[in-house]
Amino acid sequence: MTGKNRGTVLMKRRQLGGAALATLAASTGLLPRGAARAQGADTYPDRVVTIVVSWAPGGSTDFVGRLLAQQMSKELGQQVVVENRAGASGTIGHLHVARARPDGHTLLMGVNSTYAMATHLFPNKGYDDAKSFTPVGRIAETPIFLCVRPQLGIKTVQELVARAKAEPGKLSYASSGAGSSAHLATELFLKMADIDVMNVTYRGGAPAVQALLAGDVQMAFVDAVTALPLIQSKEATAIGVSSLQRNPLVPEIPTIAESGLPGFECSSQFALLAPAGTPEPIIRKLHAALTAAMKDEGVLGRLRQASNFPTPSAPEDFPAYLAAESAKWGEVIRTRGITAE
Repeated sequence: MTGKNRGTVLMKRRQLGGAALATLAASTGLLPRGAARAQGADTYPDRVVTIVVSWAPGGSTDFVGRLLAQQMSKELGQQVVVENRAGASGTIGHLHVARARPDGHTLLMGVNSTYAMATHLFPNKGYDDAKSFTPVGRIAETPIFLCVRPQLGIKTVQELVARAKAEPGKLSYASSGAGSSAHLATELFLKMADIDVMNVTYRGGAPAVQALLAGDVQMAFVDAVTALPLIQSKEATAIGVSSLQRNPLVPEIPTIAESGLPGFECSSQFALLAPAGTPEPIIRKLHAALTAAMKDEGVLGRLRQASNFPTPSAPEDFPAYLAAESAKWGEVIRTRGITAE
């Protein structure tokens, strides 16, 4: 073999060896971070995508997460599944996603009770709501119904406020945990109405509703998925809805804002988030899949049937929305002296 041919063979071996090392490095995470991200963006998603729901199965967040996962599986051409990681007002699930590898295969079904409310109750939760996640986009919101026991004989918000003022501290309300949407909706209501009602905290939305039905408490804010069947069966009386517009599924129920508390608004608001540092091409692909899913008539029909109304937005719109939502609820938490205990 001539010197020229030997040099050519050695060069090819080095090139092949380099390619093998690059493949090994990519598979073991040894490539520089940017190189690994660029490679992942080209083939994403190459395995199952998990959407973490930081609440127990059966509630509004879980319902929206599972519906979205089903449709996004079709849009992405890869299975999308839901994993429930409940606890600590949703912060356990959020922390899990904040620590996940930013490759688009672990996502978060975020809800404002955690990303805008819990941040003021759990300052040492291990992540930063504004810095630890990359937004994919907002999804939908669902109003909350102010419900009372039918046996109470109260039919309107005005009657409830009058009863509470006549009997200060004698009425009680059920909440599903410190920092939940139902809890803070009630505290905002009490603040604006200037009434004193005792808080009784339960370990989740289902026990709180059961307490209302059993007569252990007199009132509760209940999410629409749970409230609508109770309203229809007359097991609970809804005297107001927390959105600024009446709910088209039960238009006879007035808003709380039009019932003597102008400006009152509180709803569960859902957004799809990814770990901070997720490459922009992957975020764009996810946002496109989310947008397509939210245009599907079957998805829209099931959302609206469960009183969830679409709130589509671009990823770049989320930070300003988050800042405003966090400021609003931070003030309620501070002025009402709410703690996580």
